[in-house]
Amino acid sequence: MEDTIEKLSSLLKVVGNKTRLTILGYLKEKELCVCDLVNLLSMSQPGISQHLKKLRAAGIIHERREGTWAYFRINTELEPYLAQIIEAIPSQTDRLKDYEASVQNNCCDVEVENK
Repeated sequence: MEDTIEKLSSLLKVVGNKTRLTILGYLKEKELCVCDLVNLLSMSQPGISQHLKKLRAAGIIHERREGTWAYFRINTELEPYLAQIIEAIPSQTDRLKDYEASVQNNCCDVEVENK
């Protein structure tokens, strides 16, 4: 039982951070690249990467590599209490639509074209 409480406590600490909750709010809408999250949250790439690392280590998100790019999505096999927390995060659909309308191409596509 102590292990269960310790695990629960650790997971709640991971999702209890405002930035990580915001990231999860975006990821519950769709899979995103690190560069998308950098732009959406107006944070540095290393800062976003640290938050993603914690979410990934906790098993809350999955990473998919495509060339040099990393894409992230919510793990669909979460404990029910984690799934409920993520479901309770306010929708980020409007913010994502505004963001997508403001960029001509995906930021990853733009950088690939420039090489």
